[in-house]
Amino acid sequence: MTIVAYQPNELKHGLKTRHVTMISIGGVIGAGLFIGSGNIIDSAGPGAILSYIIAGLMIVLIMRMLGEMAVVNPDSGSFSTYAHQAIGPWAGYTIGWLYWFNWVIIIAIETTLLGTMIHDWFPAIPMWIASLSFPILMTLTNIYSVKAYGEFEYWLAFIKVAAIVIFLCLGAAMIFGFVPGFESPGLSNITGNDGFFPNGFLPVLLSVIFITFSLSGSEVAAIAAGESENPEKNIIRAINAVVWRLLLFFVGSVAVLVILIPQGAEGLLKTPYASVFNMAGLPGAGQVMNIVIFISLLSVLNSGLYTSSRMLYSLSKKGDAPRILSRVNKRGIPIWALMASVFFAYVCTTFKFVSPDKLFAFLANSSGGVTMIMYIFIAFSHLFLRNKIEKENPGTLKVKMWLFPYLTYATIALLFAIFVAQAFIDSMRLQFFLTSLLTILVIGSYFLFYHKKEVITPKQEEKLKKIL
Repeated sequence: MTIVAYQPNELKHGLKTRHVTMISIGGVIGAGLFIGSGNIIDSAGPGAILSYIIAGLMIVLIMRMLGEMAVVNPDSGSFSTYAHQAIGPWAGYTIGWLYWFNWVIIIAIETTLLGTMIHDWFPAIPMWIASLSFPILMTLTNIYSVKAYGEFEYWLAFIKVAAIVIFLCLGAAMIFGFVPGFESPGLSNITGNDGFFPNGFLPVLLSVIFITFSLSGSEVAAIAAGESENPEKNIIRAINAVVWRLLLFFVGSVAVLVILIPQGAEGLLKTPYASVFNMAGLPGAGQVMNIVIFISLLSVLNSGLYTSSRMLYSLSKKGDAPRILSRVNKRGIPIWALMASVFFAYVCTTFKFVSPDKLFAFLANSSGGVTMIMYIFIAFSHLFLRNKIEKENPGTLKVKMWLFPYLTYATIALLFAIFVAQAFIDSMRLQFFLTSLLTILVIGSYFLFYHKKEVITPKQEEKLKKIL
């Protein structure tokens, strides 16, 4: 048996309540909403509202389960740690490494998108140079202190939230006829043409699958809460914030788009939010939305570096990754875990330029379904841990999942249905098989390399030294 010595290095609690709350809100607001919503509406018509309601409610249930576990045990490893405790060490290892890999790919994608935008604005700057510069900038915010990350992310998220709030207010004014020069369509765009489901109900259900993948990011709040001043209080606030703001921002803004943009207006739906601003007669709306999208990409990149480094740190603490990755600097930053995440993100970004249709496409499709696997692990972990806690220490359950265990079972069934449905959708079939293959390989690597390791405490280590 290989023994992995316990490392006393600990993260610092530098995040304030406002940081964690805004991170939880901003985590789900990204380019997927500002651009992807147009594709969903074009496919499902007004029924897209129902798609967002179903997907939003499912994320709310997942966050409620995660919040219940996080209040009992705030940990930077979050759901990886809970899977380790509830299902077994192999589960924590598997979802931890899959989640880290997923974020590394996301960082590479966001990096290239940011580089493309910079190149479009300033053609003299090559796209690859612009792309490779952003991880360096975001590393600086992450490497200084967790408070610096939290403060930077707070303002990035604040701008995204402000943009959504302004959009909702403007949209409501347009709907009720308070905007000069714009005639409100009322509900004609919903009730007219081919009705609420112009293409049938199937596109509504298929859209739920795509939306669910685009809503990943809310779980970052549970990871960040582990480094906050008052984890229990901040987790409760973050969970409550996600519940109603997620539904308000996503369902509310999509409802505004559906009411104001005529069905079949593909040109307007390519940039739906900018289109609404233009319809209101506001000059430069397109440029403003491009800036908001740029900030959204920057926010995701910033959170990606933070989240991936903390997941590597947690894996190392449990003995599921090299010990050096759990070392922290004087400011409490897992410096080696951060550098490792940046390095591999750079490698994946290079693949985007060297082999975009083969190597990078393979990696992207391999990580595409990780979000759904993560949700499934969270749901099963909650099911097992809740039963255990109710028997051993029910007083620690200060946040409880509604209608347990029935809603948990229903969520698990829905998650499996969505994951398997990928195999029957042409555009997602490759993602389904590659993600499934990657998951099997990661599980196999655990039993091949790590399952005999055991983490020991300093006291146990001292006893072993005396014996030896």
